[in-house]
Amino acid sequence: MSRKHMTKHESETDWDRLRTMSDAAAEAGALADTDNPPVGVDRLTPVARVKVIRRALHLTQEEFSVRYLIPLGTLRDWEQGRTEPDQAAQAYLRVIAKEPETVSRALGTRSAA
Repeated sequence: MSRKHMTKHESETDWDRLRTMSDAAAEAGALADTDNPPVGVDRLTPVARVKVIRRALHLTQEEFSVRYLIPLGTLRDWEQGRTEPDQAAQAYLRVIAKEPETVSRALGTRSAA
């Protein structure tokens, strides 16, 4: 939507206020917005979830693949929607999302990155 077509209410964003908000306050505000509820990771498709987890860990595909012993081609196929992780892989990804350092330590692939 162009700025010309925005209503006065839509164009009045208090950016200074937003920048100074704590994460908790921003999350509370988002949860209170009934017109645009946030989508949790648990509601994402398995394909989207893989990429979200990897990006949240600030890892490239190659780094994620090496750290969590997932073949690079498999990871790319998941992220590009060519295939979906099976149930076991989805469970493994949930564990990685909750405890990334623990998984990496258990696999002996923890890096200094």
